[in-house]
Amino acid sequence: MALTADALVNKSLELVSAPNTYIQLDTLIQDPMYSADDITAIINTDPALTTRLLKVVNSPYYGFPSQINTISRAITIIGTNELIQLVLATSVINAFKGIPSNLMNMDEFWKHSLACALTSSLLAEKCKQAGKERFFIAGLLHNIGCLVMYQSVPELAREAINRAQFGHEIIYQAEKNVLGFDHTEVGEALIKGWRLPALLAETSRFHHSPDDAQEFPLEVAIVHVADIMVTSTAQFGHSGDHHVPPLDPAAWDKLQLEPEVIPEILQQVVKQLDDLASLLMSN
Repeated sequence: MALTADALVNKSLELVSAPNTYIQLDTLIQDPMYSADDITAIINTDPALTTRLLKVVNSPYYGFPSQINTISRAITIIGTNELIQLVLATSVINAFKGIPSNLMNMDEFWKHSLACALTSSLLAEKCKQAGKERFFIAGLLHNIGCLVMYQSVPELAREAINRAQFGHEIIYQAEKNVLGFDHTEVGEALIKGWRLPALLAETSRFHHSPDDAQEFPLEVAIVHVADIMVTSTAQFGHSGDHHVPPLDPAAWDKLQLEPEVIPEILQQVVKQLDDLASLLMSN
């Protein structure tokens, strides 16, 4: 029987834990009556996560003058939404440790993903979109399907990466030629399997084909443009793609921005990326 994206994800779900703390927090904040104490109680049930978060908020990246010793204090200082964003970022990065370096340089992979996360949130700001944290998370997870491939079918993933590098194919085309499906389909299936928000499933599935987005067309367009911007800039790592995917002009038009914002945003990403990447990937 032919391998499918769903079958690959079903296998992966047995190996990789869902970010349950994030899922609980995302559900909690939909309730207008939630409190900081409720958030603290959920996070404190995971001591390893609590330790990672406190290490992050006490790092030079944030530069707070005094030590932050509790999650409740962290919420007061950096805010609920940013803390929840950090919960997901650290949880996902931690979940996919152990992928062989001779298959994918994971520092480069996460550098690309974090650059896309930062770029997506900055583009969203320029587009006057509320809740930039959701754009950060969408950018961070846009290539999560690649990780499932690296973990579950490493030799086939290696073949696709080699075709992209030496056969001058765009990575998602190489994946389809080798596997019959690509990382966008796998990412969508994983995000649905984890029961994460529908926005994240759609941005993962359609970030290379934004015209197909149905429910979140602007969000998908923003992640699409962010991915092109980041992939075209060599200093921002890579996720197996050695060629810049084509830009969908209609996606750029949806943003209603002037081209002059591109170098401005990339300059901001340069300033933030290395510190953020070294911080999150060290946990």
